[in-house]
Amino acid sequence: MNELKTAIIDIGSNTIRLVLHRYDKEEGLREIGNIKTVARLRTYLQPSGEMSEEGIQVLTDTLLTFKAMLDDFEVTDVKAAATAAIRQATNKAKIIALMKDRTGIQIELLTEEEEAYYGFVAVAHSIGTKSAVTIDIGGGSTEITLFENKELQKSHSFPFGTVSLKQRFVKGDIMNSSEKKELIAFIKEQFKSLPWIQDINLPIIAIGGSARNIAQIHQQKHVYPIASVHGYEMTKENLEELSVFLGNLSFNELKQLDGLSADRADIIVPALEVFSVLMEVVGSELFQITKNGLREGLIIQRILQTDESAFDKYNVFEGNARRLARQYGRTEEEVDYLRNLTDQLYRECCHLGYSQYNPKDLQLLTKAAKVFNIGEYIELSSASQHTFYLIANQSIDGLNHKERVKLALLASYKNKDYYQRFAAPFTEWLSREEYRKIRDFGALLKFVYALNVSKRKIVHAIEMQTEEDYVQLSIYVKNNAAAEKYQANRHKKHLERALKIPIKINFIEEGLNNYDN
Repeated sequence: MNELKTAIIDIGSNTIRLVLHRYDKEEGLREIGNIKTVARLRTYLQPSGEMSEEGIQVLTDTLLTFKAMLDDFEVTDVKAAATAAIRQATNKAKIIALMKDRTGIQIELLTEEEEAYYGFVAVAHSIGTKSAVTIDIGGGSTEITLFENKELQKSHSFPFGTVSLKQRFVKGDIMNSSEKKELIAFIKEQFKSLPWIQDINLPIIAIGGSARNIAQIHQQKHVYPIASVHGYEMTKENLEELSVFLGNLSFNELKQLDGLSADRADIIVPALEVFSVLMEVVGSELFQITKNGLREGLIIQRILQTDESAFDKYNVFEGNARRLARQYGRTEEEVDYLRNLTDQLYRECCHLGYSQYNPKDLQLLTKAAKVFNIGEYIELSSASQHTFYLIANQSIDGLNHKERVKLALLASYKNKDYYQRFAAPFTEWLSREEYRKIRDFGALLKFVYALNVSKRKIVHAIEMQTEEDYVQLSIYVKNNAAAEKYQANRHKKHLERALKIPIKINFIEEGLNNYDN
């Protein structure tokens, strides 16, 4: 499967959403459209268990609207998946038949196990965390999974979600203190029925709109310096502080709150309490958010059935780094070439004692080498600024936000002044040692990049030798290297500052002529 234009209709208990994706073997999976309707189908389930005619009409109208949009986008490959609201309706067979007849859309009713599994698939292929407990809280059900080393171990679906919890425990628009106590006691009892999540001390990864809204509120409250919630991390204390903050707001204040969708104003506090209780039961210290969930899981699983190499859950960042580099004009050969040169120069520095070898440092360096200076695709003269912004402010699968900022600082390194400017909002994120190390590694990467300024991949080996009061850097080339020679000498001062010793460069043209500097 080289190209695919596809759509998922996710029929949930709270919202019905149409998401359009384009998959390209070179560029990967990209979202090209996202339309949401707040239908609250769960509220149309009657005491008898049937969904009312009014609820069926809401679903019909929504699907007909989506059908018209699909025609506009010229998408014919469509999968409609329904979860708890339809699953829990005793007249589900009638609903599915009516939708096929009225709209032409065939609904696939997902089982509880399938819903949990697809959520896991999305998380495993977009988050770098190796082992965790996931929670996907929708309007009418809550799925919990446990995965270890990226392999699903256990899953369970609870027949409650934000809408049904609100209906059961909250009489008005927002929860009072006694209702909150009752809800927490109920949730705790439910989660303690799963022995496989008790006190296992793993991170919690949260899926779904409520989790994204909680992250957005927290970011707004703390004037967060970068964009997106994917890979955002919070602590148990952060959730507790947010609970107090939200608990003191009126319903009108919640509807006006930055970061919170107005349609979630009445259900955000129940969702937050569910997350807090799960963290307590699991004994977790880390709450992570993913922008991906059921819909992405469905698409990823489908693509993997055709092309097993399309995604690698064990090396999430690597595939995405290549696609990111390709998106900004860098070939796969150039990516590999820069990574190899970086590896060589770092190992030479370690061999001579100018740096202490650390596999994690080398991993960070080679990650940054793949996307170093990608901002030149937009404008050469301001490549550093564009590089930092592009990396720091977009979701990058496989990286949390601190890792993303470190990557952005490394990949955008131009000089000490620019580095200080870009790093200024993140001084609390980095220790003094990390700050210095990233600055020095940035200088190393800038020098490596200079060795391929003509894009001819002519440098094939780097050797360093310590002389009495300087370092002799021998660079072996396959051809004339006038551009590389000029650029390397321009930028060697950054490397000298990092290594704290003068450098003399000798370009050696494969056994023919040497030209010293």
